[in-house]
Amino acid sequence: MDLMKRSTAALIGLLGVAAALAAGHLVAGLVGPSASPFLAVGNTAIDFTPSPLKDFAVQAFGTYDKLVLLLGMAVVLLAVAVGAGLLSRRSPLPGTVLAVALGLLGVAAVLYRPDLGQLGIFAPIASLVAGVVVFRWLHTKATATEPTPDAEGRRTFLIASGATAASAGLAGLIGQFVGTRVDVEASRRAVGDLKPTSSAPAIPSGADFAAEGSPTFITPNKDFYRIDTALSVPRIRADEWVLRVHGMVDRELNLRYDDLRRRDLVERTVTLVCVSNEVGGPYISTANFVGVPLRDVLMEAGVQQGADQLFSTSVDGWTAGSPVDVVLEEDRGALIALAMNGEPLPLEHGFPARLVVPGLYGYVSATKWVVDLELTTFADRQAYWLERGWAAKAPVKVMSRIDRPEHRSTVSGRVVATGVAWAQPTGVAKVEVRVDNGPWQTTTLSADVNDSTWRMWRIELDIAPGGHTIESRATDKSGSTQPQARVSPVPDGATGWHSISFTVG
Repeated sequence: MDLMKRSTAALIGLLGVAAALAAGHLVAGLVGPSASPFLAVGNTAIDFTPSPLKDFAVQAFGTYDKLVLLLGMAVVLLAVAVGAGLLSRRSPLPGTVLAVALGLLGVAAVLYRPDLGQLGIFAPIASLVAGVVVFRWLHTKATATEPTPDAEGRRTFLIASGATAASAGLAGLIGQFVGTRVDVEASRRAVGDLKPTSSAPAIPSGADFAAEGSPTFITPNKDFYRIDTALSVPRIRADEWVLRVHGMVDRELNLRYDDLRRRDLVERTVTLVCVSNEVGGPYISTANFVGVPLRDVLMEAGVQQGADQLFSTSVDGWTAGSPVDVVLEEDRGALIALAMNGEPLPLEHGFPARLVVPGLYGYVSATKWVVDLELTTFADRQAYWLERGWAAKAPVKVMSRIDRPEHRSTVSGRVVATGVAWAQPTGVAKVEVRVDNGPWQTTTLSADVNDSTWRMWRIELDIAPGGHTIESRATDKSGSTQPQARVSPVPDGATGWHSISFTVG
């Protein structure tokens, strides 16, 4: 048999992979969107990615890290598809083997996922079958016209290729439509107002210096940072949600959404920060959360002696472990949160419910889409990030950040420096800055809201024209000062003085 044209072979490979992905996505729409082989492999890749590489992705791409992963996977698939086609110019066997290998990879990824039931396996199986069948069918159509195709043969192959592309596109669209048939936004709207019985104190005037370059004290929901492992946002309706509380408890609880909203809801103003936040990083935000005190629920269940870990699980299988003694602190203010800044939790921030524990980094406390709380021990169970080398207990460290002047900017006239500091749940007592390694100068702090929130600072500086450097450090209300030494986020949060360079014009 003569060799097939390279362009024809590459097209066959691409269409075979497209058909495989579309078939898997279509079936996943029926059995569970995350069963889509493309997403299942992506989620599994996230789980197996070494922590340093994950940290690099977060620092390099921020909240676009998942998009970069998906684009990278798409590029790899395109390369594999073209390679499979080119290797099959004489025989369909190499491409068939690669199609089967990709299908089995999807099967393995779905089987690995803890959030997928038994029906999930049908999505990668459909992908495997479609990929093999379409590839071999198109290969047969193409070889029937080689090496000297007539007009009719070329037309037949082009019609087959076009039909395949159109069918793949349609199947993918149907799968996407069916997969998002759970109208979670309608469920959010139906929840209505979640008015607290106990409201948080009003934010005082002077709580920020936003007019001079600091963040606003309350972060709008659309701007609230988001760092998680979910490639696709879990979609669960409030009326289908159940929270199970079990393990080392006197009585197991199964709480529905309405069970929680009928309780006395409390509102708390809390700053959350990601452990991946580098010195001077952006992954910190503040919101008014409304929910049920976590302590009350755990006391109702009856925490047994010896339980030192609250092991929380998201609907997508992600896990976190919080110290029991911390979440049971009466003044800690830990919540099973249902609302955020005056509305039910946005989907990407955990609707229907999430945990909020002031003073702990999110990876050990802030489980979104939470469906399971198990009282256990750190010796018996390891959560997602502990298995990847992060610390079991991660209290937030005292930290400050300079927001203005911006790094490498040019400033005219008198310099006003502003920024933010945090030390949850101890509170910020003082922020100092120094210019060009000179003496430390105490800044003016914004109005103090509560010890579980950030605090803004500002200072006016007389600086001569030219290039300069500003550093900042914060001291909390216990007297602990932000250390100078730069330490990376792994394993329990970054430390170090933030510094920026700028020019006075």
